[in-house]
Amino acid sequence: MSEESDMEKAIKESSILEEYSINWTQKLGAGISGPVRVCVKKSTQERFALKILFDRPKARNEVRLHMMCATHPNIVQIIEVFANSVQFPHESSPRARLLIVMEMMEGGELFHRISQHRHFTEKQASQVTKQIALALQHCHLLNIAHRDLKPENLLFKDNSLDAPVKLCDFGFAKIDQGDLMTPQFTPYYVAPQSCDLWSLGVIIYVMLCGYPPFYSKHHSRTIPKDMRRKIMTGSFEFPEEEWSQISEMAKDVVRKLLKVKPEERLTIEGVLDHPWLNSTEALDNVLPSAQLMMDKAVVAGIQQAHAEQLANMRIQELKVSLKPLHSVNNPILRKRKLLGTKPKDGVYIHDRENGAEDSNVALEKLRDVIAQCILPQAGKGENEDEKLNEVVQEAWKYNRECKLLRDTLQSFSWNGRGFTDKVDRLKLAEIVKQVIEEQTTSHESQ
Repeated sequence: MSEESDMEKAIKESSILEEYSINWTQKLGAGISGPVRVCVKKSTQERFALKILFDRPKARNEVRLHMMCATHPNIVQIIEVFANSVQFPHESSPRARLLIVMEMMEGGELFHRISQHRHFTEKQASQVTKQIALALQHCHLLNIAHRDLKPENLLFKDNSLDAPVKLCDFGFAKIDQGDLMTPQFTPYYVAPQSCDLWSLGVIIYVMLCGYPPFYSKHHSRTIPKDMRRKIMTGSFEFPEEEWSQISEMAKDVVRKLLKVKPEERLTIEGVLDHPWLNSTEALDNVLPSAQLMMDKAVVAGIQQAHAEQLANMRIQELKVSLKPLHSVNNPILRKRKLLGTKPKDGVYIHDRENGAEDSNVALEKLRDVIAQCILPQAGKGENEDEKLNEVVQEAWKYNRECKLLRDTLQSFSWNGRGFTDKVDRLKLAEIVKQVIEEQTTSHESQ
């Protein structure tokens, strides 16, 4: 693929420190891949944002997709990328990493910006929506689904009144090649872009009223049953107190985006053509959202709920994105089939059928970890943390060859029997999903 070779050529192997000073202590935010830091170009003293990833095929793919999209004015620009070995204080040796220099977004995240507006109007919400929709349209025209459209990934360029809003973080982006079908299970093909449209509907709703559409009074670290049921059935309302002054046009675009069936949602072109984004009316009614978003705890709760909803959508894709094991040309699986594995009990597995079965079990154990993170279940006399330790231990037993899993568990303070620190279950589930994808699809060309 030409974009891939162009991207590889663009990556510098010289030391980033020859051109930039890095502020290792100042963090701009923390994505799933780690914190974003500040760096300064020595020749101009201009400030940039620096994202650091382990140099793996998945990280290079993230950079490639971001670069493909970054020509649009509403997508954060990548300035340059370095491939350097970096050793952090807690590490015993340097590790190969990608250092991604991006434009600095001084204006902050979407909801923080709204909270600073004393008079955030419906017209302003419409203008912000149009910019987000234009960024998504650009991605979708390239057949790229962002799949992580959330308020933390929507940043303002600066603090001016007309500052553009830009989309960032392509860590979950993927190219829709139309090959995610499993005909025996899927009656129709649902493009992954539909996740972006649903998420846009949620963001518009929150911008207008200050709370999420599938609100639950019993919010915890995982989506409660009543909230899950509302999402699954598309049950949301426009409470009179906050919505009486909001236009019917705004309500209409929300209704058409928050459809349960993905194929019934507006397309991104449908959003951009919608009267609410093109209205000549003043729409100068002040929204209640700014007042509510001044409470940081409220904003944190909204963001947590939205992140969990997105994670569930991506994790559900597992059942349609994994190839049959017998057709996967994966070096780890090939090695198991040819050489056999040696479990602790000393039994060797040599034949193809047993090798495939063993690999299937390995993937099943990883799925168990995701299930325990998203929908914690514990047996009698067992707590959720103990159950998580148990399923992770099982997954590790069957996937010891996987470097990504080893690095992940190490970063979560895993000691071989349990986690020594509190675990961000959502983050763990996301990375274990990446492990599954890597185990089943890596090196297919070999």
